[in-house]
Amino acid sequence: MTEPSPDQTVPAPPANAAVTPAGTPAGAVAGINRDNWQAPDNVRWSFQNVAQVLPTTPIPRGTGPVAELPVDLQDLGAVVIPATEHSAARTVRSVIETTDTDGWMLLHNGTVLTEEYFGEMTPTTEHLLMSVSKSLVGTVAGVLIGTGDLEPDRLITDYVPELAGSGYSGAIVRHILDMRSGIRFSEDYLDPKSEVRQIEESIGWSEAKRESPGIGMYEFLTTLQAKSEHGGVFEYRSCETDALGWVCEKIAGESMQTLMSRVLWSRLGAEQDALIATDQYGVGMFDGGINTTLRDLARFGFVYANRGQSLTGQQVAPTAWIGDTLTTSEGVRQAFADGPGDNRMPGGAYHNQFWFPFPDSHAFLALGIHGQMIYINPGANVVGVKLSSWGLPQDATKLFPTIRAFEALAAAVNSPAK
Repeated sequence: MTEPSPDQTVPAPPANAAVTPAGTPAGAVAGINRDNWQAPDNVRWSFQNVAQVLPTTPIPRGTGPVAELPVDLQDLGAVVIPATEHSAARTVRSVIETTDTDGWMLLHNGTVLTEEYFGEMTPTTEHLLMSVSKSLVGTVAGVLIGTGDLEPDRLITDYVPELAGSGYSGAIVRHILDMRSGIRFSEDYLDPKSEVRQIEESIGWSEAKRESPGIGMYEFLTTLQAKSEHGGVFEYRSCETDALGWVCEKIAGESMQTLMSRVLWSRLGAEQDALIATDQYGVGMFDGGINTTLRDLARFGFVYANRGQSLTGQQVAPTAWIGDTLTTSEGVRQAFADGPGDNRMPGGAYHNQFWFPFPDSHAFLALGIHGQMIYINPGANVVGVKLSSWGLPQDATKLFPTIRAFEALAAAVNSPAK
């Protein structure tokens, strides 16, 4: 096992940090461990108890006031989702009940219209976000761009020279923000030999059939090689966010846990600390390891629907970053269309660590496997959040009805009757 070099190692968590050593679950359900926590029958429990399976460190909320969430609860389950060419009309309630929902919420103009929890999920439960984490890390990058510390057109290796011998040599930060590097990386979740599964083995998130000891996040990234020119077509690769997180840590000289707390989480008016699952050295799993409550996730989404301002009126993300995120150029959309994957979003785009599913709408998404979603529609002043426990990592029969449900809700709450 190779230790990270001193300038790679992030600061240790404070002595009072709630670090849960991997493999020593406290009160965990018998039989759930790092080898099977993502099995279909286990995800509902494990996604709500990550700290009992994996090592975690907190992303502190800080000492500021909690941003109040005004409430005007309404029964929106009967809202009808219009029929499409491939699906009949149905209700929002039918989608919520058939998509393994753990909790969901809808904000309109910053007011909670719906907030529901199922099973063991509660308002204080920290739920794994999977790749919704990417959008939080992207926002940290956006803050650093706003301060001038991070330049999107600079080479990645200008910030992280350790990647000079890897496939990231020659790539710029913009390439990883939009997942347009030429790195060879398979995101096939059902292939145990894919790079997305190799990275989990490297950081100790799984142990089954491991051929060598875990090397940690940073060193794994240095092993990746390019298969094509950088700046080409879009291809979804989780490693892009991990490289972006490393860049941000290098610039700030502090761990993502500390950095995200300072520039984002402590400025949202969050109710609780977030958590991030880490590798053996305390380095965060930037692409999918963040855990938080449904309410605090809604507070984050509101920032993007409100020109970068939190519910407390504090400017969290620069307005220029929000504007850039909402501006998907023809080149970005063409790169998405030309990508090798079937994203089932014709005319859509991927930009600044967010998904844009429609060619004619400002609505955009933060998405994570197994059913994690933030739906943001600035034009309708709507934010929807949904945390789930799908048995399969990807399931189009659950993803697209959920997107259409939020679209129908955005239209309903902005109808003349409202």
